Amino acid sequence: MNPRLDALHPYPFERLRALFADVAPNPALKPISLGIGEPRHATPQLVLDAYQQALHNPAQGLASYPATAGSPALRAAFAAWLGRRYGVQVDADTQTLPVNGTREALFALTQAVVDPGAGDAIVVCPNPFYQIYEGAALLAGAQPFYANSDPVRNFAVDWNAVPREVWARTQLVFVCSPGNPTGAVMPQQEWAKLFALSDEFGFVIASDECYSEIYFGDTPPLGSLQAAAALGRHDLRNLVMLTSLSKRSNVPGMRSGFVAGDAAILRRFLLYRTYHGCAMALPVQAASIAAWGDENHVQANRALYHRKFAEVTPLLAEVLEVQLPDAGFYLWAGIPDTLGLSDTAFARALYQQQAVTVLPGSYLARESQGCNPGRNRVRMALVAGVDECLEAAARIARFVHGA
Repeated sequence: MNPRLDALHPYPFERLRALFADVAPNPALKPISLGIGEPRHATPQLVLDAYQQALHNPAQGLASYPATAGSPALRAAFAAWLGRRYGVQVDADTQTLPVNGTREALFALTQAVVDPGAGDAIVVCPNPFYQIYEGAALLAGAQPFYANSDPVRNFAVDWNAVPREVWARTQLVFVCSPGNPTGAVMPQQEWAKLFALSDEFGFVIASDECYSEIYFGDTPPLGSLQAAAALGRHDLRNLVMLTSLSKRSNVPGMRSGFVAGDAAILRRFLLYRTYHGCAMALPVQAASIAAWGDENHVQANRALYHRKFAEVTPLLAEVLEVQLPDAGFYLWAGIPDTLGLSDTAFARALYQQQAVTVLPGSYLARESQGCNPGRNRVRMALVAGVDECLEAAARIARFVHGA
């Protein structure tokens, strides 16, 4: 077996199951989970219709092997959406590729980018982070370096705290904007800083933007391609953005997304994917074209999150250290010191007393530069309906008042 498998950490949800293993939730209450970021709003009808029509179309059904690069119509849909959303023009044939969700693509891209023969390769991850970043780095033969987020700066990653000797060995940098779990959006000046470092040291930037369409202000979150174009980097050198329909269109089970960016990197990534065997099924391609071409369902979806966060956040802010994020569907809440509870103890006691599941923040981060930036925080995914989220908030308030 590959010895690098032994370096992998248990996934956060495995650790959560272990934390709750000997705890029974309050039987008088219906369990409510805010632990997993799985969209639970209804799938748009136009996506279901497009999928069904393709299934019954001999030219689009399941009887043919799909091309790894996807159909020209699918890549054109990606490019058109990037133009509408970010005002960025890309070559659909050379600067976009379909992927089976960002999770699959994040892992695969890392295997294609990292040179394990270098021996001392580093992959820089935000901290806290999506654990795929770490696992992909380890299995590619690289060492993760965890760049801490700064609560004082709205959880922006402190790129200045990464030593130059680390940058010199860095082959890949993961950016998550809007961030999971913090909801922070990286501003233009931070992108300029990271692009300059990429030019100096030659590393690739992988920008995970799967939460980009769930936001609360009037201005949509800045995207990496948009930030690059504003600086005249129209060749998108050493940059790959990744996005998906899971959160935007409530189809996590469809496993559909795309990558866009540096044509030279995508050409090599396509070669990798051809051997990897991860082509997107033709009915999924048809449904994806329909989803990327429609914004009405995205606006309706965003309105649902607006309402939930507007009603739930003030209730929780009375008992926890929490505020409306820039974007995304998570609340990244601090546990008051007066409670005397760690994030794991808080999650365990809340589950036992109020049958509400939250994810300990320390499970989403690593000890780095003397601290774990997730410690004494919890992540809450407001993916359920408004009433269920409000009920969860009320229970959390009761728990804190009684602790």
